[in-house]
Amino acid sequence: MIGTTQAAKLLKICTQRVRRLLKEGRIKGARKDGRFWQIPLFNGKPKVTKGLRGPKPNWRKRTSKALTRICVNQHYIRSNRKHGTNNPVVRVESAKSVRYYHDVEIAGNCRLVYRPNNPLSCGAQLWIEVAEGVMVTSFQGT
Repeated sequence: MIGTTQAAKLLKICTQRVRRLLKEGRIKGARKDGRFWQIPLFNGKPKVTKGLRGPKPNWRKRTSKALTRICVNQHYIRSNRKHGTNNPVVRVESAKSVRYYHDVEIAGNCRLVYRPNNPLSCGAQLWIEVAEGVMVTSFQGT
């Protein structure tokens, strides 16, 4: 059991909003003990029931898993041919960085995605998505 201040921090909303939800009876299992609210936790957070109006609550947004995307940069392939260079063309884009390699090894689950009508911001229409926690290693790179 926690109070309104701790509930506000867990839900990432202000304490006034928590009090409003309590007044509307939308926090499951909450009860008033004298002047103070006692709010139970379900999986580490207070459980808030859906309202009838307004935008969707932001405390229920699920963060997407950080994917690593691997694609081949066609522009670099053409440039290598034209100038006789050997720059790396395999682009590995993670949540923290973008790096280029000559070759990569994927040790785990991944999937090949082709979306010609919805390309990535870099312009790639075909790429490999690697799940969070899967190792992507290289033997050469920049």
